[in-house]
Amino acid sequence: MGVHEVYVTLHVGLGTFRPVKEENILDHHMHTEFCRIDKEAADEINAARAAGGRIICVGTTSVRTLESLTDEDGIVHAGCKDTDIFIYPGYRFKAADALITNFHLPESTLLMLVSALAGRDNILSAYKEAVKEKYRFFSFGDAMFIS
Repeated sequence: MGVHEVYVTLHVGLGTFRPVKEENILDHHMHTEFCRIDKEAADEINAARAAGGRIICVGTTSVRTLESLTDEDGIVHAGCKDTDIFIYPGYRFKAADALITNFHLPESTLLMLVSALAGRDNILSAYKEAVKEKYRFFSFGDAMFIS
């Protein structure tokens, strides 16, 4: 089977980096971003899943795109749309099995997304280790593999 790569698109807005200030995260309103998956990419992702493969996203934008265009049965659909998906702990992932991403800003929706995938305690532990070992944070820093 090997590793296959496909490309998806999400036009990142500045709201991606806006901290969550609400006490209750359910009161946070996500910005809207345009995302797209073409037919070839959707078909390849669905074929990989059907063959027992894992879907490993590179970047949180890939996760948001896949989760926005995947139905409740885990089928990825080709298309484009505006998405305001907010992924936080408790979210049930439909497409993404793993993620390669950087260390995100505190109080960000991206930190909540990685916590939803890995578990809050695991992320806090990884961040403690990263601080201790002087990893570089944010968009131009070190990366982690979350599975």
